[in-house]
Amino acid sequence: MTVPAETQQEPPYLAGLNPPQREAVLTTDGPVLVLAGAGTGKTAALTARLAHLLFTRKAWPSEILSVTFTNRAAREMRHRVGRIVGDVVEGMPWLGTFHAIGAKMLRRHAELVGLQSNFTILDTDDQQRLIKQLISANDLDEKRWPARSLGGLIDEWKNKGLTPSDIDAGESERYANGRGKDLYAQYQARLIALNACDFGDLLLHMLVILKRDRDVLADYQRRFKYIMVDEYQDTNSVQYLWLRLLAQERKNICCVGDDDQSIYSWRGAQVENILKFEKDFPGARVIRLEQNYRSTPHILAAASGVIANNGGRLGKTLWTEHQTGEKVKVLGVWDGPEEARRIGEEIEQVQRSGKSLDEIAILVRAQHQTRELEDRFISIGLPYRIVGGARFYERAEIRDAMAYLRIVNQPADDLAFERIVNVPKRGLGDKAVQKVHMLARAQGVPLTTAAARILDTDELTPQARRGLGNLVGDIARWRNMASTLPHPELARQLLDESGYTAMWQAEKSAEAAGRLENLSELVRAMEEYENLGAFLEHVSLVMDNEAQADEAKVTIMTIHAAKGLEFDTVFLAGWEEGLFPSQRSLDEGGLASLEEERRLAYVAITRARRLAVILHAANRRIYGQWSSSIPSRFVGELPDAHIESESSMSGGESLWRANWSDRADPFADIARGTGRGPGWQRAATSGGYVREPARIVEARASAVSLGNKGRDDLSVGQRVFHQKFGYGEIAEIEGNKLEIDFEVAGRKRVMDSFVSLG
Repeated sequence: MTVPAETQQEPPYLAGLNPPQREAVLTTDGPVLVLAGAGTGKTAALTARLAHLLFTRKAWPSEILSVTFTNRAAREMRHRVGRIVGDVVEGMPWLGTFHAIGAKMLRRHAELVGLQSNFTILDTDDQQRLIKQLISANDLDEKRWPARSLGGLIDEWKNKGLTPSDIDAGESERYANGRGKDLYAQYQARLIALNACDFGDLLLHMLVILKRDRDVLADYQRRFKYIMVDEYQDTNSVQYLWLRLLAQERKNICCVGDDDQSIYSWRGAQVENILKFEKDFPGARVIRLEQNYRSTPHILAAASGVIANNGGRLGKTLWTEHQTGEKVKVLGVWDGPEEARRIGEEIEQVQRSGKSLDEIAILVRAQHQTRELEDRFISIGLPYRIVGGARFYERAEIRDAMAYLRIVNQPADDLAFERIVNVPKRGLGDKAVQKVHMLARAQGVPLTTAAARILDTDELTPQARRGLGNLVGDIARWRNMASTLPHPELARQLLDESGYTAMWQAEKSAEAAGRLENLSELVRAMEEYENLGAFLEHVSLVMDNEAQADEAKVTIMTIHAAKGLEFDTVFLAGWEEGLFPSQRSLDEGGLASLEEERRLAYVAITRARRLAVILHAANRRIYGQWSSSIPSRFVGELPDAHIESESSMSGGESLWRANWSDRADPFADIARGTGRGPGWQRAATSGGYVREPARIVEARASAVSLGNKGRDDLSVGQRVFHQKFGYGEIAEIEGNKLEIDFEVAGRKRVMDSFVSLG
């Protein structure tokens, strides 16, 4: 019997969905791209679509391939769908992450790539150990050609879907003078011999099988009636190629993503995959989810104003039914310490209004930025948590550096000696270290003393004796230097002479660059303390000041780690050229990296529900030197109607006036090269400065007279000289800001008051 239409009930999973979300759910046949802006309820739409396919029996659970990027997302999807359709969701074997599904497939067809179905999946440590064996077997110097560098390169090739036979001469040259391809082939052969895979193989092997074996490909193409992919903008090449092959027969593929939130190119993601979806699948339906349920209109307008400057995007306009709310605050401060102080004050004000600290986040571009924030929060007793990484003084490289400093300060610190005795590698095996321990226990002396005494025996091999002797001699010399050399300079010299800095410089990974930044920040932090002992005591107190686990805390994290999260109040620190956008990213990736940095800014702003506060400082301590800054270009791209600007000096002096016609900061570059030397007095109460050198006052007056107009004697193409970057040619002029192509330093953005005609 047919049920009258007026008595038919709407499926529960459609309740509360807006029209575009409903369209995404009900458009089941053919290729569909759901462009889901930040906070537009894409998870609700994706869940409802999966439930709809099962509820209407368009497919059995085993006939749907649903791919996510994280186990957490897969669990949430399974839980949400289960609440709608019941236990049937437990019969969905193909709902999971790329790697989980790849492993399931590969175990079915392992013999086609020379493996057995019970193959082992190596973790990172096992992978590194295997690569080190290959480097040694090929008589390569691991200090010059680190195992992590080769491991990262192999991972990059696998993310691109490249087997050893696909590596050309140019790619092979990226490691060991052209031996990259051969070592990759040896590595893969060794994995086969061990009946093992690394994570990259789980998809690469399956891609090879699907390309090579038509029967296997046809079987999966018939099996999967529907394919659904979350976070499609984050797919890399091998994931993209794998999905295209599986979807070519039925073409019932639905990809959900946001081209404006593609921020993971450093791990292989390619925004081009989502941008060319309509080309890959002609006739595709593109559905835009633009109603934002998270943020206020001012926040959305600010984010949209920034991202509109990107060329490579499909485009959408976010809107909301929320009340207007507060404008985005843009705060200009004098330096990094004042930035931390101001954030602390703002948080305390938010807290006094009755808001929980759990609803407040601080997002930074680089991990080294957290150090000043942590120190400030410790001093005022503000509870905080670091998400997506260790607290500053708990990071491995900081602990290593601190161990070196501790052993210089306290010769009997055996724990410190144990940590650094073979870091970096000094040819000391476990047996050699064990012998030092035995002698120390037998004679009742510290390890440093035992190490010195064992050098006079025949207990060690020549290599171990040489490595240990160098360390013992270095420690003695550093202790002698400690009485005359300023402790920050001692730390710099110690890290260089020990080989510790060189160890991370040789490491060609993204993590290594961050570790070097953290080490520089550690040395910078030492300058605020009278001596080494005072600094070490401060760190001990910081490490001991862990708040209760159940206490409300402010969240501190990188912008990358914040993707997918939201908070009532978000502070965005360090929006200055060179820091954000990252100068390293721009130098390495040019325009493509600039657009990704801008997408990162968009992600950062849209994490806020009620209030977003952007801060930029006129001065930063970089690698131990004070350097002035100009506000990030992203600050200049914020629409005037949706921001509220404020600038401050210590004691409340207004450094930046209301002249934000092009949002250039006329005072941002007036203090280059000035440190806290004669003429500066630290204000004990405010944490700022109360007296300034005459040349800074003069520079300020000059900058006020110039405003944002710029100099009349400069033009595009003109040759100029800059005190720090040398000679260069002006590429662009915007008010009093110049884009200059320097002969050595590359393209930089500087203030015109700091160049002379060349």
